[in-house]
Amino acid sequence: MKAYKRILVTAALPYANGPVHIGHLAGCYIPADIYVRYQRAQKRDIKFVGGSDEHGVPITIRAMKEGVSPQQIVDKYHAIIKESFTRMNISFDIYARTSNPVHHKTSADFFKKLYDDGLFEEKETEQYYDEKAKVFLADRYITGTCPVCGNPNAYGDQCEKCGSTLSPEQLINPKSTLSDAVPVKRNTKHWYFPLQNYETWLKQWVLEDHKEWKNNVYGQCKSWLDGGLQSRAMTRDSNWGVKVPLPDAEGKVLYVWFDAPIGYISATKELTDKWDDYWCREDTKLVHFIGKDNIVFHCIIFPAMLKAHGNFVLPDNVPANEFLNIEGEKVSTSRNWAVWVHEYIKDFPGCEDVLRYVLCANAPETKDNDFTWKDFQDRNNSELVAIFGNFVNRALVLMHKLCGGKVPPLHKDVVDIYDNQLIEDISIAKEKITRCLEEYKFREALFEVIDLARKGNKYMQDKEPWIKAKKLSEGGASAELAQKEIDNCLHLSLQLTANLAIFINPFLPATAQKMLHMLKVVDKMLDWENAGSLKLLSVGYTLRAPELLFRKIEDTEIAAQVEKLRANAVNPSAQPVTEEKVKPVEDKPVQKPEIVYDDFAKLDLKVGTITAAEKVEKADKLLKLEVDLGFEKRTIVSGIAMHFIPEAIVGKQVVVVANLAPRKMRGIESNGMILMAEDKEGNLHFVNPENTIEPGAGVS
Repeated sequence: MKAYKRILVTAALPYANGPVHIGHLAGCYIPADIYVRYQRAQKRDIKFVGGSDEHGVPITIRAMKEGVSPQQIVDKYHAIIKESFTRMNISFDIYARTSNPVHHKTSADFFKKLYDDGLFEEKETEQYYDEKAKVFLADRYITGTCPVCGNPNAYGDQCEKCGSTLSPEQLINPKSTLSDAVPVKRNTKHWYFPLQNYETWLKQWVLEDHKEWKNNVYGQCKSWLDGGLQSRAMTRDSNWGVKVPLPDAEGKVLYVWFDAPIGYISATKELTDKWDDYWCREDTKLVHFIGKDNIVFHCIIFPAMLKAHGNFVLPDNVPANEFLNIEGEKVSTSRNWAVWVHEYIKDFPGCEDVLRYVLCANAPETKDNDFTWKDFQDRNNSELVAIFGNFVNRALVLMHKLCGGKVPPLHKDVVDIYDNQLIEDISIAKEKITRCLEEYKFREALFEVIDLARKGNKYMQDKEPWIKAKKLSEGGASAELAQKEIDNCLHLSLQLTANLAIFINPFLPATAQKMLHMLKVVDKMLDWENAGSLKLLSVGYTLRAPELLFRKIEDTEIAAQVEKLRANAVNPSAQPVTEEKVKPVEDKPVQKPEIVYDDFAKLDLKVGTITAAEKVEKADKLLKLEVDLGFEKRTIVSGIAMHFIPEAIVGKQVVVVANLAPRKMRGIESNGMILMAEDKEGNLHFVNPENTIEPGAGVS
């Protein structure tokens, strides 16, 4: 593997004609940010550049629809997009704009260099013209009836109803979107870049020199190259964009896909005076993060442009993702079938890391994937809350309860097989996570992080420090051994917690910061060289009280989001939401059917004391409780595991429905039911007597 002195990472420039949606995040921005944060933790020289693409037909179409100027459009949406990225912790070193003067000059100079070197072909061709508006029309400015499905509002390049690729000539009754005039053909002159002249070089550079690229990237490039390359126009007839820097080019601008990738160069110029170190030195590693629809531009056209210009580095890798569908349908901005990032931030304040987690865990790395709100809820509740957050909280709660709030020592004389296994798991996890991140396998890397937390939960269950704590009152050698075993369990659990903060930081940076706060350590600990260490927290160091890292997401929140998606969509093709699929959002509590006194009298309610509690294996929501009812002890399985740590509820008094028929749950016979109260935030609370009373007391 080639050694690099510095790394330059780019993320595709989004069109500033609308907000960004979660498909954009999953496609390139979250993967890019994960990679950058990891490389920063490795203390490598890395720059992360991005910006808004503010030229092109989509901008002018949006301006026309809203009755404002293109500049007003890009000003509006650039601000929305930039704020969305900031709130989602996408850590650009610079987020620039292609409307900035430095970009116009950089793009014009680039074009002029190729022109002066005689690398363009000058051609006159016939293009559609609006005689009323007196402008040449891009294909998107022409609408008509689709010859395939009969959609009367098909565009000159595509029918968004049936998905057919079209040309203006194929439309029935075509008309200009600017004036409704029937377009006519007129001659116009443009400058073409002869891609076919670089075909032999591209085949060697892509197909032979970069066989390590992702299959979807390599395969699409091979398909293009095998089909043969053609000259492509690098200019357009328009008054919005980078003006062609030639005397005979009035009313012509650079093709948006010529100037947009140059935006990476101009953004780097704005960022640093040493921009050429990142673009013109062979010891720079250039990585483009994009979606699959941009592969040809970043792997064939832009590299050919850089090669033709000379003096520029070429991309080392282009880890493009596939598309993310939503609730079984393709994202469509025209139909408003999308989950918009700025709206998500308002609807789920403080849950930015949850979205980052779900979009990475379900990333379309090798094929199109589907985002559903139900999966979003399940991953949050069963993975972030029940596995990662649960382990961190248990470790800190028990440390405060059993070790006086301080990091206990590790007693080597009582280290057992469970301790050694956890130590090995931490070391192996670092190797796996590092390898995955270096190879752009972010979904797999995140799985390893969560799996390590899962192993931490199992380790704690195997060690049972809350059980050993009962021996502390016995005194003597037995109590001394119990304390040492408790110390070892919590020492290693806390060291694992610190390691989890390092490992999770590239993925969930806000979560890592919360963990640093609780552990009372500085950002320096997040350096990757510290990962795998068992000396991250000093013995005797006092830690802060635990805080929940994640909250449970309720059914009503998910139902509201699905309903919002359907309600706001234009001509949704999916089936409407039914009551069987999603629970309705209730304005007031549902009243159960009225009962008479005799019905209530059938219930035998007793006060019980929880004497033991443990998680039910392979059941995230269930706890197995041992409850003392005075006259006997009962085993009760209760669905409260998402709300309470087992060891923290031992000793609690509860109200039990004592005459409920037995029921088997996960192979365990449950003999009774615990009464619970639920507040408006969905948190559960025990229903118990105000003062401690004897188990078995009746409730009436």
